[in-house]
Amino acid sequence: MLAWERADGARVELTLLDGAAMRRLNRRATGRRRLTDVIAFALPQPDGTLLGDVYICPDAARGWLNSVPEKALPVAETAGNRQPATPHLDEELVRLAVHGTLHVLGYDHPDGPGRTRSAMWRRQERYVRRLRNSAA
Repeated sequence: MLAWERADGARVELTLLDGAAMRRLNRRATGRRRLTDVIAFALPQPDGTLLGDVYICPDAARGWLNSVPEKALPVAETAGNRQPATPHLDEELVRLAVHGTLHVLGYDHPDGPGRTRSAMWRRQERYVRRLRNSAA
């Protein structure tokens, strides 16, 4: 993904945290006391390179997947049939890694309902599809 973004001077490390550790990190980093699925930090270097840390919480991702009503899920078309496409945890973890990496690279999105219509979100979903298709 970094190559697709032409971010050759960037290095991003991914870390998986359990729910308790992610709550602590969220409280320290943002002051929020709730569980979140991804937190990203970027540290530009004096030589122009970029270091980033992306923290992902599979527990939060799993909880979100279990709480989404079927009608809110995207629709997948398979052999002409339209049916809800239930994301699996592995795809959601890829989505969170892409999301956090895009934040490290300087992309952002609005809060609220415009979030999933933002340019960042569309870019994110394009990369998730690309990664999913390359793994198939």
